[in-house]
Amino acid sequence: MDSLCDRFPLHRAVFEGNLRKVSSCLRTYDVGERDVHGNTPLHLAVLLGHRECVYLLLAHKAPVKVKNNFGWTPLAEAISYGDRQIITSLLKKLKEQSREALEERRPQLTTALQELGDFYVEINWDFQSWVPLLSRILPSDTCKVYKKGCSIRMDSTLVDFSDMKWQRGDLTFIFNGDARGKQSFAVLDNEKKVFQRLRTEDTEAEIEEEVDLLMSSDIVSATMSTKPITFSRSQAGWIWRADRSEMVGPYMSEVYSINGMLLISRKRREHLSEEDVVKNKALIDNLSKGGGNIMDSLPETTRRSSLNPPPKTDMSWDEYLLYDTDRLPPIGRPMVLKEDKKTVKAHVAMSEDFPLSVDLILKVLEVVAPFKHFNKLKEFVAMKLPAGFPVRIEIPVFPTITARVTFRDFKSCSEIPSSMFFIPRDYKEDPNRFPDL
Repeated sequence: MDSLCDRFPLHRAVFEGNLRKVSSCLRTYDVGERDVHGNTPLHLAVLLGHRECVYLLLAHKAPVKVKNNFGWTPLAEAISYGDRQIITSLLKKLKEQSREALEERRPQLTTALQELGDFYVEINWDFQSWVPLLSRILPSDTCKVYKKGCSIRMDSTLVDFSDMKWQRGDLTFIFNGDARGKQSFAVLDNEKKVFQRLRTEDTEAEIEEEVDLLMSSDIVSATMSTKPITFSRSQAGWIWRADRSEMVGPYMSEVYSINGMLLISRKRREHLSEEDVVKNKALIDNLSKGGGNIMDSLPETTRRSSLNPPPKTDMSWDEYLLYDTDRLPPIGRPMVLKEDKKTVKAHVAMSEDFPLSVDLILKVLEVVAPFKHFNKLKEFVAMKLPAGFPVRIEIPVFPTITARVTFRDFKSCSEIPSSMFFIPRDYKEDPNRFPDL
């Protein structure tokens, strides 16, 4: 018993709110270590509302994106606790750490791209739904991807598709591996003839507005559990069943069903007022009836004040460690949780003939992953797939919506002009064209 209770000195100092001891332990112990419940010191500081500990841990680069055994990040727990200053600090640090991670990955990414041949490939998106009204307004898109040296260009008409909203446009994404920092990535709006570089920081007003939105919305965790999945060959024929093979474009492909994919959706709303809950429900109801773009329906966000803190826990450090995770009483605000688990169907067509490797397409998707529908595709392609290349993927993106993604028209190209990877001179810079970038 003693050895377990002595195992996490930094966590204990945070739990007990001993700032001097926290400062001392930070010289010796890993600021990102997870305890028996998966909580980092930052999780505990947030759950207990120890604001000065939060600031000190963030100053020592405590990771903000890590999840505990319950599947929640420190930012999620901060929204639940409701201290506006803590939420703001975590949000700023999360954005900073995301940009740093991108910079750290850049050298390996550019080296790998440089070593590969130049090419052109098309990625076709076709969104489908079993909800009749929804299927009428779902988008489709063909992304054109060009790769030359360590640079990538992608042309797309689907501006965004996330949180049940979609926006049309005429966009070009340019990644220049030879450039540094914000100069390496730009998005061009070809209709308005403006461009935006990768943002290095948000304005105070934008951060404050984002905090208001977080404090007035459900805390959502949607994960696709891929651990139990298996692949089985899809069958064709009514009487004589046989493994299904088909041509996807010019490529003979073997079709597989993906079994055991579980979509786990969890929503928390202990921090919301009754008015918030009613407003959010009305918004979702409107959209599910084909009410168009969610951005047009969003209410004006009002400045949110910090919530009254939840009652302080009377649990001791020893008791906290010795609880079974599933029976651990609430440390912060008691959770109001709705969980939904759905088994989802997915299919993939694998071709040995497609002249592109999974490793390479993952590197291309790494560049465009800030756009959320590509991040979902990247996670899917990174799974342990059967042999070959996934020339067609049917992947659920929401409980009611499936995206069919087809790779096609691959060409090795040695003559792609370098001018395609530069911003036209008559385009003006608009640093706020894409707020999420």
